[in-house]
Amino acid sequence: MQPRELPRRKINSLEGRVSLLHAICHIEFNAINLAWDAVYRFRDMPVEYYSDWMKIAKEEAEHFSLLSDYINELGFAYGDFAAHNGLWEMAVDTDHDVLVRMALVPRVLEARGLDVTPGIMEKFASVGDKRANEILTVIQREEIGHVEIGSRWFRYCCEQRGLEHDKTFRDLLKQYMNSGIKKPVNHDARLKAGFTQQELDYLENNM
Repeated sequence: MQPRELPRRKINSLEGRVSLLHAICHIEFNAINLAWDAVYRFRDMPVEYYSDWMKIAKEEAEHFSLLSDYINELGFAYGDFAAHNGLWEMAVDTDHDVLVRMALVPRVLEARGLDVTPGIMEKFASVGDKRANEILTVIQREEIGHVEIGSRWFRYCCEQRGLEHDKTFRDLLKQYMNSGIKKPVNHDARLKAGFTQQELDYLENNM
């Protein structure tokens, strides 16, 4: 299912809150599989690469459990709502090259979470859902580290191939992200996650 086909639900209803939590939970579920796919699919990387992505898999599983358990507390279960498959579709599109995977999955799709989570937390705060925001605070902090790992290995791959990483990132965005990257761009979180100021300026002014 495409994101635009999913039903819209208001945050001030229980079902609306759970639907939003479910969407995030589904992203975390896909992220577990993506992390293990990055471990299994791409061979001949340094041993630290595999340690990093196994760490990500563990933390994504913890995020999924936090959200799934809370959804259960609210009287629902993971799988009760429809969900889109955009994250895994990008995994398929990038399965041919570790450089492309590192550029586009952690640094585009997962980094999108860094951009939108503060706004989502404001929504939960507006309806007094403190537990949801406790969980999202953990996820946001650890996802910065996940995106930073993607940034680090993307730059490593560029260096190994003699490529300039800022230009390579821009070229891949043009090739794969025809619709661009939606605003807002969370500069503070993305800088912590290994983005350069040049990259952030490009995202703000050209996407």
